[in-house]
Amino acid sequence: MRKLGLLTLVLFGFTVQAQGPNLEKDYKAIESKVVDWRREIHQNPELGNREFKTAEKIAKHLKSLGIEVQTGVAHTGVVGLLKGDLPGKVVALRADIDALPVTERNDLPYRSNVTSEFMGEKVGVMHACGHDTHTAILMGVAEIMSKNKDKIKGTVKFIFQPAEEGPPPGEEGGALLMVKEGVMNSPKVDAIFGLHINSQTPVGVIKYKSGGTMAAAQQFVINVKGKQSHGSQPWSGVDPILISAKIIDGLQTIISRETELTNEAAVITVGKIKSGVRFNIIPESAEMIGTIRTLDYDMKDKLNKRMVEMVSDIAKAYGGEATCVITDATDITYNNPELVEQMLPTIKRVAGNENVQFQKAVTGAEDFSYFQREAPGFFFFLGGMTPGTTESFPHHTPDFLIDDSGLLLGVRTLTEMSLDYLNSEQTPLLDIKPKG
Repeated sequence: MRKLGLLTLVLFGFTVQAQGPNLEKDYKAIESKVVDWRREIHQNPELGNREFKTAEKIAKHLKSLGIEVQTGVAHTGVVGLLKGDLPGKVVALRADIDALPVTERNDLPYRSNVTSEFMGEKVGVMHACGHDTHTAILMGVAEIMSKNKDKIKGTVKFIFQPAEEGPPPGEEGGALLMVKEGVMNSPKVDAIFGLHINSQTPVGVIKYKSGGTMAAAQQFVINVKGKQSHGSQPWSGVDPILISAKIIDGLQTIISRETELTNEAAVITVGKIKSGVRFNIIPESAEMIGTIRTLDYDMKDKLNKRMVEMVSDIAKAYGGEATCVITDATDITYNNPELVEQMLPTIKRVAGNENVQFQKAVTGAEDFSYFQREAPGFFFFLGGMTPGTTESFPHHTPDFLIDDSGLLLGVRTLTEMSLDYLNSEQTPLLDIKPKG
């Protein structure tokens, strides 16, 4: 039995090695570098479209590896191109590099003390969503791939994207601007992979979903017009605050009574309402702003249509007028089902079958979605929570925390996915129409 077990192990070793180059020495050598890069970037965060030092650090690293580098993409983005020694397809890997206007609250030796200006206010700046880990991971992948270009069948495009959290008001930015500037072309990308660290998923675990994975985010602005009057004589005017209350109530019935929530989740949230100047004056107007989250294009279209209709009709029923203007912020993050099925064996081999878990859709949003409209894409979640931890802190909060021991799995996974994809003959068809 012992001899049989040894033979099985040897055969298994040959099987794994046959799926790609043996990179164990490279992985072991890169881990401490990735952690150091992550901590340096964490300590020196920069807001969207202002990631000058971060971009400089990335570009310097890529150039030192002999990778062809383009800077100034979508303002501060960096794109690296590594051509393998063998011809083949093109795979893109993306990491976002911007931080948030959040003041860090912990005792880490590499905590951020950076301050900046955001929308006219002085704010603390923090990597409160893990983009520092994404950047360091992709820098590590680039180093490993550059050392093994003789084994690469095709081309790897490294996309370091600014302003994922959104550009400053009045500016373009993020993935949408990168796409506009042609980042998915020259050479044309055949598939794109991305990951997101998660502070509430244990280190070693990878979570994924096929199809609609993260929601489309839209902003709406509702303007209500009434008739001003004295607060003691409401019958002489038209109250826009009352109309606003009825509209808010009506919008939620679109979700609770008109949306097929067994298909996918959907959310309408009014985040701000502004009206009036004095306690005894019924004002002339009111303004509401909020967000819509959807995971299915048909649901998105129907929900938008009903909102516009309902806002106008409710206002009219109470003697006023109202308009609803809806604008897109991000699209649906849609994992190409064919590509997911193709790459799952790789992820399970790297992380271990028991550590790869299906998850439900997330109503948060990601502008990685715009890359997925240009090529089949697969976006997954990487565990960053210390195993056994009883309390973890959500993203976008001052206490957000990531365990660095989870970073190497990100390096391994993106590297192996890239190599396996390039070595395969399969190229999934572009599919950007989520239907549940």
